[in-house]
Amino acid sequence: MRSRYSAFVVADTGYLLRTWHPTTRPGGLDLEPAQRWTGLEILGTTGGSAFHTEGTVEFRAHYTLHGQADSQYEHSRFVRENGLWVYLDALPPA
Repeated sequence: MRSRYSAFVVADTGYLLRTWHPTTRPGGLDLEPAQRWTGLEILGTTGGSAFHTEGTVEFRAHYTLHGQADSQYEHSRFVRENGLWVYLDALPPA
């Protein structure tokens, strides 16, 4: 999760796509050039150890866009694919 957040910070769309599960990966990404990511809060996790094949990360990512501060909340699912963790999708709000 932290590496994907860092990829958003530096607009590394190649890394974001490579770490996205092939069944849910979009054909491309258009990131907003004016958006500046300013912080990541990990709110909770499940699974994700060397003994797991799936896990979740609940987070809030803070950003500014055109001078306005905001944040994005998500509860993400990750799965291990060929030994590597990849983003699968966002869980629906509870």
